[in-house]
Amino acid sequence: MSFMKKPKVSHSGLPRNELGLSIRDYEGSMSTLCAGCGHDSVTAALIQAIWELNIQPHRIVKMSGIGCSSKTPAYFVEAAHGINAVHGRMPSIATGANAANRSLHYIGISGDGDSLSIGLGQFVHALRRNINMLYLIENNGVYGLTKGQFSASADQGSTAKKGEVNRQPPIDPVTLALALGGSFIARGFSGDKDQLVPLIKAGLMHNGFALLDVLSPCVTFNDHEGSTKSYAHTRHFDLPAAQADFIPRKIPIQAVTAGGEAIPVALHDGSTVILKKVAKDYNPMNREEAYQYIQKHRDGGEIVTGLLYINEDQAEFHALNDTVSGALRDLPYPELCPGAAVLEEIQQLYR
Repeated sequence: MSFMKKPKVSHSGLPRNELGLSIRDYEGSMSTLCAGCGHDSVTAALIQAIWELNIQPHRIVKMSGIGCSSKTPAYFVEAAHGINAVHGRMPSIATGANAANRSLHYIGISGDGDSLSIGLGQFVHALRRNINMLYLIENNGVYGLTKGQFSASADQGSTAKKGEVNRQPPIDPVTLALALGGSFIARGFSGDKDQLVPLIKAGLMHNGFALLDVLSPCVTFNDHEGSTKSYAHTRHFDLPAAQADFIPRKIPIQAVTAGGEAIPVALHDGSTVILKKVAKDYNPMNREEAYQYIQKHRDGGEIVTGLLYINEDQAEFHALNDTVSGALRDLPYPELCPGAAVLEEIQQLYR
């Protein structure tokens, strides 16, 4: 984590959100990542999205594991709560925190190594439990902190900076999430802020586990010719399938594209996501069709981006487990800790 504070410079002319805060109030420490790193572009998109959503900084919980990606929480919303977990274990920390206080906004920042290698088991269980959080994977296909070895998301046939060829098939978090029943699945590109900001906003407001896989090139170890996670490759083979516009609940929907090319999806808080079907044969409401579409274009070397699947009717973690409506920390002590006799009764149920 970085502890270099950004200088606080007052800009009286900066626009303010409904809370009276400028975008500078949602920044964090100085980044220590390599100049040009895609992760810093993701940070800028997160700051923009949270500021536009008018979320109070102290109502945000930032979580991460280990890796270049896991430094990102230090770089946005310094007034938020934050937990830096051990490698691959952020999802279990997020599950416990969300179980204790459901009223906060949870943002998990992870990487392809942190989520798809050592943390794969934790990632899939957080997804299947439909924990109410934005889970953002900064995906660059390499282990940047240990000098650029292939990660589990590296594409078969791609080459390392020194020429080594990856011969193993990748784990794709998007198709994995579709197969496991994820309720919100999206893919973005750190070099496309216009697409990324609405995806972050929609994910934060989704009632359940919102997976956002962001292709975020590593400029030091994986931005060369032969890499399928480089800036040049992603820009060339990017195939937007369903772009998203986010409309807060206070703003009326003026119109959508005629001919059924745009689909409004009402979120649980009253806001709306407008899905613009850039590819006319794509259906972001059908899990099986989405999987087949992504796989077909993947086989052709194309990277499908946008809001790829959404299901607002899928029950999230607290509904599935019939938990109390408020935060556990607000319960009276006798209810939270009813004593040994009640605990013994509960234990008898499992014997």
